[in-house]
Parts: sequence; structure tokens; C-alpha cells
Amino acid sequence: MARGTRSSPPVAVPAFLRLGGHPVRWQLLTELSRSDRQVRELTASVGQAQSLTSYHLKQLRDGGLVTVRRSSADGRDAYYSLDLDACRDLFIAAGGALHPGLTPVSAVPLTEPAGRAHRRPISVLFLCTGNSSRSQIAEALLQDLGGDRVEVFSAGSHPKPIHPYAVRVMRKRGLDLDDRRSKHVDEFTGRRLDHVISLCDRVREVCPDFPGPPTVAHWSIADPADEGWPAFVRTAQELETRVRFLLSVLEHAPTE
Repeated sequence: MARGTRSSPPVAVPAFLRLGGHPVRWQLLTELSRSDRQVRELTASVGQAQSLTSYHLKQLRDGGLVTVRRSSADGRDAYYSLDLDACRDLFIAAGGALHPGLTPVSAVPLTEPAGRAHRRPISVLFLCTGNSSRSQIAEALLQDLGGDRVEVFSAGSHPKPIHPYAVRVMRKRGLDLDDRRSKHVDEFTGRRLDHVISLCDRVREVCPDFPGPPTVAHWSIADPADEGWPAFVRTAQELETRVRFLLSVLEHAPTE
């Protein structure tokens, strides 16, 4: 004889599903997964009033999925960024809350997808104002992590010598910047590129057009030279996180 089932106690909805399950918030997360954005850009993207967009952004900030920082180009503006590490951790936690089998045992290393071993490298250009710190660090990291799958460059709108702390922080990661030079963005004018990523709010405002056109993104990262050595350590770590997630995007890019 079948026994009657007992009612289960209420179960809390995991934070990622609660936050990301709203259509507007999911659209905001999707937009921020492509590039850091200003409020007015996000408002136009989701097609909602700015007050409602700001409300949902606050929910995402309070939930730890999104961060915000003042623009270095115009202090009246602010850039919102997706915290990729937090999103990954909360997404994994949501799966584990449903069933332990949905929690990955370990991270799966990036591998070359079948049939792509002989495709041409994906070209990426990192831009900042001086090409002395942020873009040099990003270039070295992507070259190291991406290997021959990528062709990486960096440049600046007003190049200046590579900062000694940039050399030092990368040396601690086993990467040598001693023989690198700063380059002007004009060196790449007319060159066909797959991705152009600005790392400086100022250079985003003056970024030239490139043929193609390439996929353009912005990572709003403060200049570590304004703060000193600890800022270089933080910047290198943030750029490594972003570069690792970028590699996941490049791995799934359509073949030619």
C-alpha cells in the first residue's frame, strides 16, 4: 500500500537563480559578459527607463555579481563590470543545490576543439593610454595562456616607457617584459583584427575604427601607476582572470 508523501520544507532559491532569473537582470548580465558598460549604454540595451535599469543593477551589485567604478575619463560616469569569478562560483553552487552530480569535481582545462587545430590564430589587440602597464600585462598573459592559438598585440594612444612595476609583477609570474616596447595605436591602423579590447576609459573615447570590423570590448581597469606596487599586483590578477575567461570565448568562436 502506498504511503502518503510528506510535504518538504521550503527550500531557498540559490542566489544566482534568484538574481539572474529576472529577464531584465539576465539581459544586463548578458550585456556585461561582452564588455564593461556605462549606465546609459545598459539602459539603451535593455530598453527600460534608467531608474529601472539602475534598480536592477543595484540588485546585481548587492548580490555580488556586478561591480562599479568611476570612469577615469569622466568622473561623472561610471562603468559596470561583471564579476566573472563570482558568477561562476554562484552558478556552480546553484547546480550543487539541485543535485550533487551537477557540481564539477575539477575545472576542465581548455583544449583545442576537434577540427580547429589548423585554423589561423585569432588576433587580439589590447589598448590603453600609455601602453606601459595594463595592455602590456594583458598581452603577455594572453600570449602565455593562449599559445599559438592567438596572435596578440598591444598599443597606446600616447605611448610611454614600460613601467618598472609592470616588468616586476610579470617577472614574478615567470613572464619577461624586458625586451618589449611601447607602440602607438597608429601602427595597427588598417590592420584586420578579430578582437580589440580597450583597458582604459580614456583610450576608449579615442579608439580608432579598424577594418573588418573586429569584435570590440571594454575592460574598465584603473591605471595601477596612480597607486603604486599593490595596485600592479591587483591589476595583474584581475587581467589574468579576464584573460582566462576571454580564452573560453575565443575557444568557442566560429571557424572561418
